[in-house]
Amino acid sequence: MRNTIKIILLLLLPVIARAQNSIINVKAENFNKEYDSYSLGNVGGWVFHQGNDTNWAKKDIDLSSWKILKPTELSLKYADSTGRVEAWFRVKIKLDSSLGNKLFGVNLGSWAAIDLYVNGELVTSNGNTGIGGKPFREGNPNAKLSYHANLKAGEVYTIAIHFVDYKSTLPPYQLRSEASSNLYNFMVLTGSKYDSYVLEYIKQNSIFSSISLSICVILSLLFWILFIQNPTEKNLRLTAYGTTGLTITYFSIFQLQYASANYINYDIWTIVNGIFGSTSIILLLLIIVNIFKRKVTKALKIFIAISFIILVATNFFPLYLNNILSLTFTALFFILCIYYIVSSWGNLKGAQWAVVVGLIFFLLLLLVIYIDITLLSSLSGRYFNRNLLQTISSLSFPISLLVYVSMRFKEIIKEVQANAHKVVELSEEKREQALSQQKVLEEEVNRQTGEIRLTLENLKSTQTQLIQSEKMASLGELTAGIAHEIQNPLNFVNNFSEVSSELLDEMNEELDKGEIEEAKAISSDIKQNLEKITHHGKRADAIVKGMLQHSRSSSGVKEPTAINKLVDEYLRLAYHGLRAKDKSFNATLVTNYDDNIGNINIISQDMSRVILNLITNSFYVVNEKKNSGIENYEPTVTITTQKVENSVEVSVKDNGSGIPENVLSKIFQPFFTTKPTGQGTGLGLSLSYEIVKAHGGELKVVTKEGEGSEFIIQLPII
Repeated sequence: MRNTIKIILLLLLPVIARAQNSIINVKAENFNKEYDSYSLGNVGGWVFHQGNDTNWAKKDIDLSSWKILKPTELSLKYADSTGRVEAWFRVKIKLDSSLGNKLFGVNLGSWAAIDLYVNGELVTSNGNTGIGGKPFREGNPNAKLSYHANLKAGEVYTIAIHFVDYKSTLPPYQLRSEASSNLYNFMVLTGSKYDSYVLEYIKQNSIFSSISLSICVILSLLFWILFIQNPTEKNLRLTAYGTTGLTITYFSIFQLQYASANYINYDIWTIVNGIFGSTSIILLLLIIVNIFKRKVTKALKIFIAISFIILVATNFFPLYLNNILSLTFTALFFILCIYYIVSSWGNLKGAQWAVVVGLIFFLLLLLVIYIDITLLSSLSGRYFNRNLLQTISSLSFPISLLVYVSMRFKEIIKEVQANAHKVVELSEEKREQALSQQKVLEEEVNRQTGEIRLTLENLKSTQTQLIQSEKMASLGELTAGIAHEIQNPLNFVNNFSEVSSELLDEMNEELDKGEIEEAKAISSDIKQNLEKITHHGKRADAIVKGMLQHSRSSSGVKEPTAINKLVDEYLRLAYHGLRAKDKSFNATLVTNYDDNIGNINIISQDMSRVILNLITNSFYVVNEKKNSGIENYEPTVTITTQKVENSVEVSVKDNGSGIPENVLSKIFQPFFTTKPTGQGTGLGLSLSYEIVKAHGGELKVVTKEGEGSEFIIQLPII
């Protein structure tokens, strides 16, 4: 066991020695000429130890337990269960004499909280690691000036960094410091020109970002105004959406560069930038497809849907995977755009060329920028040129859309003018045709007017006949009842006539005998008989007059009428009429008349028809229910009159089958009937409803299917 440990120590000894003695020699050639800086995050020579001990900042300490690890290799696996990473990094650097006599500073470009020690002395901090009992505060890497550490060429410096970081709260759940160039700018040595570059960067970038954002806002508002004024233009809607997405993308970039005071803010704006940037790319493709009048195929829809999901999802992937997927799908979209341009080349015309020029210009500028960044970075020397190219590139396509819209409106105006000219030419030809056709139309109108008038007269005649038919139908219902009612007074007349004839014979006999007193007594009886004959004759006359009055048209004059007497009379007439047609019919009649009503002003001919119709309908439904074979069923019709405040109510209630809910709303409509064909005209209830309305009253129905109905006439007392 002891020998094994010795072997392991012998194997580790070179590593430990290298960790303790390795020195990074920084030469002039290492420095970026444009930025005058050198990033140390990815160079070898760093050693790492988890935990915290302020003694680890000292110049000479034992590094045998430390691990060789570059800052760029730091990841979430070094975090504790709460997602917190606290550790120290150490490195020795020597500034080569080739750097001259300049003094060098340090820039800490990370979202982690960092304390920087040089030769055991704390020189600067980025955020707060908790030193001095203060609460943790993350660092901010955005456009920071360097700390003038006054490092000199020819000297060896021991750099110790106390590092505290946390896991991000949003996917991809990496260390916050990994979001900033993957810890590449963990520590940057800066020369004298670095701060000037940063200030120039801030100045130029803010200017160009503001220009891009302002132009996009203006274009977006302009396209939305045009779309609101022309909502049928699909291209305007897509353009408005696209420029709005681009505006939000630029705004999120501005927030990321200058307004992200904390990592949460930075993380949210990164996601916003990714989502709306992806949306803008997709809308760019759809705009081209629609402007070129190409069909949006099912395959294209599926590709766009999948691409959108993946591009949005990449915002929650690690940085390297995000970059790969974003570049891949962005390249695919641009390839599709080029495909649609090439395949539509022969059919392009007018305003469509503005979009082609804008897209080609955009792609060419992107290529120039890529070549400048990747191949000419060390030679360009001027950030202004690149920033200007990026701004022009990003605005070239939106501006080309504005040119397209303006040219398209010009084309539309020309088309409208051409159509208007054709309309004017055609209108002259049509005017003469119109004049000749006008006479034909006038003749046709006159002819059709005559036909309409004739049809209207026929309709009125038919309506009158139908109403008269309804009257005659109700008169037919009365006939049998009237015959029964008139039979009684006629029987009395016949009987009293026979008795009077016998009394006259007796009176003559008494006169022959000289019995004057007895003859006078007999003559008195004869007189009484004649009075009874007269009474019953008048009764028969009244029945006949009532029948005639019911059959002829209404006088339209309201007269004081005893409503109780009218209701009772037509109740008996209706009952005897139905009995005359059907000897088997029988029903219980219940009457409740309010004696306080007296006379009311009504048109008796009209109101008698209403009462007769309602009573006849009640008799019909109870008879139908009786004939249906229901056991222990007793047909009953109840007639009630009562005075209610300033009105009189006449109620006709039956215990029939009731009215179904689905036909209840139709019962007062003309020609609607539930009776079999040939047994009803469908005008009874509609005429009754109109008559009651004409009297200023109301006809209502209360029904319960299977239990009967109640029709209520409400008449005002005037």
